[in-house]
Amino acid sequence: MKRREFIALLSGAATLGPVGALARQPERVRRIGSLNVFAETDPEVRSWDAAFRQRLDELGWVDGRNVHFDYRWGAGSFELLQTSARQLVQLNPDVIFSVGTPATAVLQAQTRKIPIVFASVSDPVGTSLVASLESPGGNITGFMNMASSLSSKWFELIHDVAPYVSRVAFMFNPSTAPHARDYLATFRSAASALAVEPIEVPVQNSAEIEAAMTNLGREAGAGLIIMSDNSMVFTRELIISLSSRYRLPTIYPYRFFATGGGLMSYGVDNSDLFQRAASYVDRILRGEKPNKLPVEQATKFELVINLKTAKAMGVTVPEALLARADKVIE
Repeated sequence: MKRREFIALLSGAATLGPVGALARQPERVRRIGSLNVFAETDPEVRSWDAAFRQRLDELGWVDGRNVHFDYRWGAGSFELLQTSARQLVQLNPDVIFSVGTPATAVLQAQTRKIPIVFASVSDPVGTSLVASLESPGGNITGFMNMASSLSSKWFELIHDVAPYVSRVAFMFNPSTAPHARDYLATFRSAASALAVEPIEVPVQNSAEIEAAMTNLGREAGAGLIIMSDNSMVFTRELIISLSSRYRLPTIYPYRFFATGGGLMSYGVDNSDLFQRAASYVDRILRGEKPNKLPVEQATKFELVINLKTAKAMGVTVPEALLARADKVIE
């Protein structure tokens, strides 16, 4: 090789070298915080999170490569939820994914800058988390899990499986479900249309739940609707057990009530909701602002009937309703 060609070759290598080195630089790792009102040990909650993580992975956000997750849990304790929110905000993640109204509210009190995407919030406008569904207006947006119109659907389903009921109770915790007022209005209208007595049952703890369900079970002709309320989720084993003991036809807001032994459930598919929330997290990580992303409502609902529980309670489920169910537990 001639001397002039050799010098040119060295010069070209010097020029390309830094470019090649830049290309090999590791991708910047983004941080996603997650604050969940429920407990880390709850298997249902873990399955929702798995759906969330899977969707992010499909969108190109791979744990350990270009994203890192910081998890905090509330486990039913408001004090723990506040501490967890404070810890997450101090980590200054790129975005926080919150599950439940209480989790989102405590995060809002901690930061108005870090983008927050929520799921499983029933009334974000009424609880002042966003200015409106179309234009959230701040650093928070996300996906609603319920609508007050579900009250009439729950009433309809109770009437389908137990047309003999003459009174139906609506159970909720007023401390954890301030949005109950809208559901109750629809509940009363549905009761009036079917000439059934509506009974409002606000409860604060397990003792009050047991007392209320015992009273309902003492007389024939009672049915029960369990509201989409965090307190109801935390006490679901007690509620399911009492419902079976007193043979109370009961409808629940989530699938895991029915798979856990409850008579039937009708409500949002949480795995679908969490996957949709992952799409908003992706968009924010790519530069979009939460105040430009409208709050969206749940679009996928599922009916689950536990036929084994129905038989044990002496409830005959119409074939037409079984045919409509997304899942029947034999």
